[in-house]
Amino acid sequence: MSAKSKQRIVGLLFFVAACNWSPAAGQELTDSLPRRIILNVTENLASSVAINWQTAGQVKASFAELAVADADPRFVEKAIRKKAATERVNLGDTVSSNYHSLIFDDLIPNTKYAYRVGGGNNWSEWFHFVTASDKPTDPFQFIYFGDVQVNIRSLWSRVVREAFAKAPNARLQLYAGDLINRANRDGEWADWFAAGGFIHSMIPGLPSPGNHDHFDLPNGERAAAVLWRPQFNLPLNGPEGLEETCYFVDVQGVRFISLNSDQAEESDHYLEIQRIWLERILEQNPNTWTVVTFHHPIYSPKGTRDNKRMRETFKPLFDRYGVDLVLQGHDHTYARGMGKIPMGGKDEVSGTMYVVSVSGPKMTGNHVEKKSWMDRSAIYTQLFQIVDVCPQKLSFKAYLATGELYDAFDLIKQEGAINKLVDRVPAGMPERQ
Repeated sequence: MSAKSKQRIVGLLFFVAACNWSPAAGQELTDSLPRRIILNVTENLASSVAINWQTAGQVKASFAELAVADADPRFVEKAIRKKAATERVNLGDTVSSNYHSLIFDDLIPNTKYAYRVGGGNNWSEWFHFVTASDKPTDPFQFIYFGDVQVNIRSLWSRVVREAFAKAPNARLQLYAGDLINRANRDGEWADWFAAGGFIHSMIPGLPSPGNHDHFDLPNGERAAAVLWRPQFNLPLNGPEGLEETCYFVDVQGVRFISLNSDQAEESDHYLEIQRIWLERILEQNPNTWTVVTFHHPIYSPKGTRDNKRMRETFKPLFDRYGVDLVLQGHDHTYARGMGKIPMGGKDEVSGTMYVVSVSGPKMTGNHVEKKSWMDRSAIYTQLFQIVDVCPQKLSFKAYLATGELYDAFDLIKQEGAINKLVDRVPAGMPERQ
């Protein structure tokens, strides 16, 4: 048994004990069709892709088939088949089912592929995805979502679908935590998958866990949701004990880094090992751009919150190594700032843009302040963000759930200097305060 499977089983046992549920308490899924099909980022999206899906427990073996996409439907005759790793997951408040995962390697960069998952007479439809380019100078887009969390099927669905309509060729979808509200409620995960539908199956996800994606263990420690690792297949290049919640991915000249801020806030041990790990991968970063994502903001828009541990531990590293963009959630509002971020020297100006956003309908209105560090903000507003990356320019656009452009800026690389900020706030769009 792999170390990864052992850790999942230990987490599940803790969960069962904490909730006083036995694995038999769940009800068995009865149909054999694959569901909850999702692409995940890998360490190298130019040559590989990770796929996860769920089936009923009676499906003991499941497969994925992959081929270069072609308008000629006979492309299916060229598909290669690979057997997935399978694990059983039982949750006390819902069904028992099997989760399947695999990685396809040795793919051709910048190529459209088609894949399906299943077996026997129970296969999914064919989905398309495009591998990343292996050239760091090739431009690309990615999507950024703040907290999803509640009323997911009814009100977040419109946001993720609007984002896909704006950026159907995005290379990845980044989530800054709190994908759902209660970590181990399978029905909420079902809503999350239903809201995103086929979009989850076509654009790889890069999720970073929030506090609502964790739960309390009987020994007083915290753990990621029991379903986190079975349904996401993420890089294992992070610190020990934080597998698939703290990791990094390099895509076309950008190093994307996910930190586990919930564990950093709760545990001195996990705070310190993330600090050591982060400094190493920042120091050894060969990419032009660096994007870091986590849940608890370095600078909070909410007056009753101050994530001092995160700020004092990680901001010095962001400053020292020139992190370009920090994407966060947690406060259920929108704010971004760069030029007025405090620095060590009297005349120093930050070259790091800090953004907090929210994509779901849970809103913070009370205790939100227009703080000195903010260049632009909004309350009671569902948003999504699309970021265009070029070798020397990063263009950020924040859209309302209804599709209108709310905020925009460019970061421009300057030799021997911090990034140049160019505000592009759309004319006639007032702050939503």
